[in-house]
Amino acid sequence: MDADAVRERAGGLPTEPGVYQFLDGDTVLYVGKAVELRDRVRSYSDPRSERIARMVERAGAIDFAVTDTETQALLLEANLVKRHQPRYNVRLKDDKSYPLVQFTDHAVPRIEVTRDPEEGAAAYGPYTDKGDVEVVVKAIREVYGLRGCSDHKYRNRERPCLDYEMGLCSAPCTGEIDDADYATDVEAAKRFFEGETGALADPIEREMERAAQAQNFERAANLRDRLDVVKGFHGGAGGAVAGGGDAATTDVLGVAVEGEDATVARLHAERGQLIERDQHHLDAPEGEHMGDRREPTDEASGEERPASRVADVLAAFLVQFYAERDLPDRLLLPERHGDDDVAAWLDEAGVEVEVPGAGRDATLVDLALKNAHRRSGERDELGALADALGVDRPTRIEGFDVSHAQGKSVVGSDVCFVDGSAEKSEYRRKKLEEENDDYANMYRLVRWRAERAVDGRDDRPDPDLLLIDGGEGQLDAARDALDDAGWDVPAVALAKDEEVVITERRTFDWDDDAPQLHVLQRVRDEAHRFAVAYHQTLRDDVGTALDNVAGVGPELRKRLLRRFGSVEGVREASVEDLRDVEGVGEATAETIAGRL
Repeated sequence: MDADAVRERAGGLPTEPGVYQFLDGDTVLYVGKAVELRDRVRSYSDPRSERIARMVERAGAIDFAVTDTETQALLLEANLVKRHQPRYNVRLKDDKSYPLVQFTDHAVPRIEVTRDPEEGAAAYGPYTDKGDVEVVVKAIREVYGLRGCSDHKYRNRERPCLDYEMGLCSAPCTGEIDDADYATDVEAAKRFFEGETGALADPIEREMERAAQAQNFERAANLRDRLDVVKGFHGGAGGAVAGGGDAATTDVLGVAVEGEDATVARLHAERGQLIERDQHHLDAPEGEHMGDRREPTDEASGEERPASRVADVLAAFLVQFYAERDLPDRLLLPERHGDDDVAAWLDEAGVEVEVPGAGRDATLVDLALKNAHRRSGERDELGALADALGVDRPTRIEGFDVSHAQGKSVVGSDVCFVDGSAEKSEYRRKKLEEENDDYANMYRLVRWRAERAVDGRDDRPDPDLLLIDGGEGQLDAARDALDDAGWDVPAVALAKDEEVVITERRTFDWDDDAPQLHVLQRVRDEAHRFAVAYHQTLRDDVGTALDNVAGVGPELRKRLLRRFGSVEGVREASVEDLRDVEGVGEATAETIAGRL
């Protein structure tokens, strides 16, 4: 379709909320939601990117469906994306390829590892490491004697099978254990998968000590190795999850984007216990709206910028994943998703959404990010990067980014990766002078690091490569800082919008699946996350006009700012809206409305 055809089709669309589809014959190319269908579809007559232009050119028709509300449009979009898997949308792939553990729906349940659980079974997972799952299931069977045989083998037995002789089954098939005692053992095993690590770790540890006392050291060593797997099975978080109250459910999300592939890792906690973790894979061609969605840089200016790819993936995942599942009470995210419709949907559902900057919540987000970045196979990304740039192998890379709100609360991040993995103990952050100049801010950040290195005031080794989050301007500023400080370290930049790598002599536009690009993207994304988290923490701590309002303490101030986005948003809120915020009564609402 050309621009005229798009405008002509858009002219016949209603001005109501709904969902639209670009079609190539019977193939759905793209599904989008709109507050007003006519204006949204008309915008495609002037595409913002080459990818959108190619999609529009390929399309032969536009279909649409009207909905009563914007929330209905949001959920309908998610369902259509799942059903049609359009190539130009972020698409949540099926996660059944990951192993689960199921307890079958029988009077005498069996335990087994499966990728396709039976109807009625109690299933846990999916998990990313099948080897660890098999170790745990074998340990469960040894401790609790749960059967693993098929129904065919279980029925009509006259004597126990070999599993009983090996101590892997308590033989309920022949009445060696009665049904009530077997059911008790099943419930104990389930408690382990629900997050109670001690339900399996404690009996293994006792058996290990008995083996050691009997000088059966080989058996003790095997049990020790098994115990390590069991204790680390739930993510190494020790079962404790911060915040939210005893009854709260919390989901923690981490996102990794490499080329056109994205991974979302989810940690799920109930009643303060981490009970589940899983990974979900998405096709992310260029973000959900292919660079078309905009988000404000800060609430005061309203100035716009393209939404980040991580934000796009988060917005798409939240709706597609939770449209068919219960929403948690809390969501901890690595960064804001930036979609107003998604935010309204979550707010209406009463979900508390946070981007933690510090504390145990931030540690959980870090854990989710580690899970998102796990790879099934190791590639020599650093070797590929060295070859592509013509430098020595960059074993140690430091990434730099700056975050601020129109020159306020300016902060810089300095993250460190060693052998391609984040080295959190080597992270540093810096509060910078308040100036709305990205180049000057980057200069100050890199100059600070360089001078500390030259003067011997930084106890970290010199990096092999500096990665600057930004384009040519930020790289020039960083190089000026290096020259002025006399620190001889190579530096490159990775621009967000185009995903091109800029060096002193040339610009590289590598393929999306290039391993050398992936390692730089990880460093860049982590530098960005760390800077934004510090910036948000700093902004939460700075004074606002709300500090002078009687009855508004630090916690209530944070709740008001989270609810309305800014002091200006609080100022524009009605008394009724203010009273909807937890902790704000009639008198306080009247006071806030009168003082701001």
